[in-house]
Amino acid sequence: MKTLTVFTPTYNRAHTLPRLYQSLCSQTSDDFEWLVIDDGSTDGTNDLVAQWKEENIIPIRYIYKENGGLYTGYNVAYLTIETELNVCIDSDDAMPADAVEKIILIWGRKGSDKYCGLLGLDYDMETGKPIGGLFPQGMAECFFPELYAKSIHRGDSKQVMRTNLMREVAPMEGFPGEKNFNPVYMLLQVTDKYPLLVVNECFCLVQYQMDDSMSRNIWRQYLDSPRSFAKMRRLEMSLKHTTFFSRIRCAFHYAVESGIALWKKN
Repeated sequence: MKTLTVFTPTYNRAHTLPRLYQSLCSQTSDDFEWLVIDDGSTDGTNDLVAQWKEENIIPIRYIYKENGGLYTGYNVAYLTIETELNVCIDSDDAMPADAVEKIILIWGRKGSDKYCGLLGLDYDMETGKPIGGLFPQGMAECFFPELYAKSIHRGDSKQVMRTNLMREVAPMEGFPGEKNFNPVYMLLQVTDKYPLLVVNECFCLVQYQMDDSMSRNIWRQYLDSPRSFAKMRRLEMSLKHTTFFSRIRCAFHYAVESGIALWKKN
């Protein structure tokens, strides 16, 4: 069995998936498989992946499901993956050629039951620089919620997680009609209990898409999925590895999002 699963929830991204596929075919280690979770695409994604499976360059598993939003793709992934480790690489991103090799090597040398996984960096595909800079020099481990709550690192990062721990918190339960529930909800539950090994290595190359991705149109997401965001704020307020000021901020957001949910209900 392989050590790592690279999983990719996707929806109508047949135009960007080839870049990711090529980057996976170029990996210097073959100790991984690719799991594609198709969230009801209508752009021929299924035919594209079928073609790649026929090429048989890398092991690929493909799951088609009814459209339900990004978090439902994560639910399927965590309940399906069988490898020790997993990492989500979005359908519009790519992996450096040595990313899998570094992940396997670092985890083999330093990983243990003490940690929930590895924390690496996202690099900008255009500039070749880490988004938000490097992690602080000398930081060997951290609890993920502290990164933002304590302003340790405000940029993008990439989490490589132990699958058995993620399976313990999956599936996350959403709300009917609300698709914008951020799957970081599951990540926070695990990374508040166990630290991540911190490595200043590029695990993912990122190019932001000017569309309806989770990181954009946030105000519309608040209006579309207020109960989901309120549930997220409740979790954030309960985290051990946060700060008083973060709890105050989350309490404010929770009140606003609960108010939106009540307004929509009436």
